[in-house]
This record gives sequence, C-alpha cells and structure tokens, in this order.
Amino acid sequence: MKTLLVLRHAKSGWDDPVARDFDRPLNPKGQRAAVTMGRYLRDQRLHFDHVAASPAVRVQETLAQVAIGYGATIAPAWDQKLYLASVGSLLDAIEAFPDTAATVLLAGHNPGLEELVLDCTAESGALRGEVERKFPTAALAELRFPVDHWADAPARGAELIRFVRPRDLDPSLGPDG
Repeated sequence: MKTLLVLRHAKSGWDDPVARDFDRPLNPKGQRAAVTMGRYLRDQRLHFDHVAASPAVRVQETLAQVAIGYGATIAPAWDQKLYLASVGSLLDAIEAFPDTAATVLLAGHNPGLEELVLDCTAESGALRGEVERKFPTAALAELRFPVDHWADAPARGAELIRFVRPRDLDPSLGPDG
C-alpha cells in the first residue's frame, strides 16, 4: 500500500512586484493557511517518508510554513519538472518515487494537482465532488494506492481518503468575500 499526500501551494501574493511567476511569494493569508495545514498534518499524525516539490518560491514558502505548524523540518526533493506540471509529468514523478517511501508528500500547483487527484480516483462520492468543484490553495488530498511499487500506482488507481481545505479548519481562511 502506498499513500500520496497532495498539497497545493498556499495563496500567493499577486500584488508583489516580481519579474517571474516562479518568484511569487505567499501573502499573509497564505502563510497562515500553510501553518494551519501543518498543524492538521501533525494533529492527524500524517507522516511522510519522502517529499517531492516544485521549487517555485510559493511552494518553498508553503513548505516552510507547513513545517512550522507540523513541528518538524521538511526536506523536499526539489524538482523543476514539478513547476506548473501537467498530469502526465506528475504521473511520471509518482512512478519514480522511491519504493522505500510508503507515504509521499507531493507539493505543487494547479491545475495539475487537481487533475491528478481526479484522474487517479475514478469513484464518485462526496470527497471527489469537492475536488471537482475546486482544489483551492493549501488544500490537501490523501490518495491510497493498492500497490507495493510506485511505478505501478498510476495504472492501478487510488482511493481518495481525505480532502481538506484551510477553510475547513479555520473559516477565516476561506474565500475573501
């Protein structure tokens, strides 16, 4: 059994004058949301053996804030191919995860992450319906694959175990109104 925790980066600052999209930092609400998701991971005892992440500034900052809430250092394998990755690129990355890792945290961007969760979970249900509506910033999905090797995961499909948004944990982290 392999478990994939899919984490979208937290809300970034569109007001920040950066030259490249890659360099956009988190805004204050995004920082709070990432700490909140880190606490959730800790409180739910969701541990991971490996972290793969886009090296974009907003993902780096998200994981730094998640680590604060989680109460432990997170040392990702930064992978440029995960920056704004398509579903195909994300599936390739999953197939290459080390088999020694039972649980992997994958941090990156939409629309790829949302499409990944939907492509890997064929069943219908309330959780999948929530993902179909929107996979917002700092949201976390947990997928469980019935495989022993990550290389087999994409072909087998997964069960969507949980889908949590920052606003589910703290209503003030919901959409601006």
